[in-house]
Amino acid sequence: MDVLRTLFTLMIFPGGLFILFNGMVYEWADRKLVARLQNRVGPRWFQPLADMLKLLAKEEVVPASVDARLFIGLPVIALAGVLTAALYLPIAGLPPAYGFPGDLIVTVYMLSLLTLCTGIAGANTNNRFSLVGATRTLTQLFSYEAPFMLAMLGPAVAAGSWQIGEVMAYAAGHPVILTQPVGFVIALIGLMGKLEMRPFDAPEAETEIVAGAMTEYSGRGLALFYLGRYVELIAGLTLVAAFYLGGIQNPLDYFVKTLALLLVLVGLQTLMTRLRIDQTVGLWWRYGTLLVLLQWFVTLLLRS
Repeated sequence: MDVLRTLFTLMIFPGGLFILFNGMVYEWADRKLVARLQNRVGPRWFQPLADMLKLLAKEEVVPASVDARLFIGLPVIALAGVLTAALYLPIAGLPPAYGFPGDLIVTVYMLSLLTLCTGIAGANTNNRFSLVGATRTLTQLFSYEAPFMLAMLGPAVAAGSWQIGEVMAYAAGHPVILTQPVGFVIALIGLMGKLEMRPFDAPEAETEIVAGAMTEYSGRGLALFYLGRYVELIAGLTLVAAFYLGGIQNPLDYFVKTLALLLVLVGLQTLMTRLRIDQTVGLWWRYGTLLVLLQWFVTLLLRS
């Protein structure tokens, strides 16, 4: 029975299929709300699922100029990484499926795996658009990764633990969003950078470089990259809500808080236009990191 329960947790709920379906629903909500705010109709409710089925049914064309092992393997690694990160999070308001001291560090790095794989995938081809997209992807990674990681570690410092379950228990009794407002803002902006949402969508600017690093991808590989991004959206929203919005205690908590954060992201996307890659790196890396470090200093002073 323990083996069956473990398999159900990993493959069906709260992992596996539930996270993929949840990610597609939230992606549809994001696209629909942005469209309505821009006076467009937007996609129908089944559009993300239809896109995935169409891509999975199409032939995957492997260009002659790429390393076929990397080309095929990188999307699988990217999706596996974000799904692994989700195991340590309170998905659907349930306790994390697994946990250990230091799982927060592992989760943050697993969430970076999608971006790393996307950048390597773009660099694994001679296509000029893919190469430019890969360069932008990896350059932008260095600009937001440090501020995002420091913002996520801020509540952990206050809680005195690097385990997600213990930090969430601390957040349930402390208004972290009030004691660390800078970290909350930077965590949200960093999540937008991870997901390449506007204004941080320079790596896949369709008006400039087609689809960026994924220009050469089609079929199953492109579908896996998209699914990885959907899962990362869920994981990122869950992590921010669990740390800054009083924890996630039940399914109602989960949906209310993650959807509220999604609405904030929708509003920011609608209000902002694309930043140039030099603007992202110059502004965000410099000031975002300094602001979070300053908040860390204040947090440590208050603890001592």
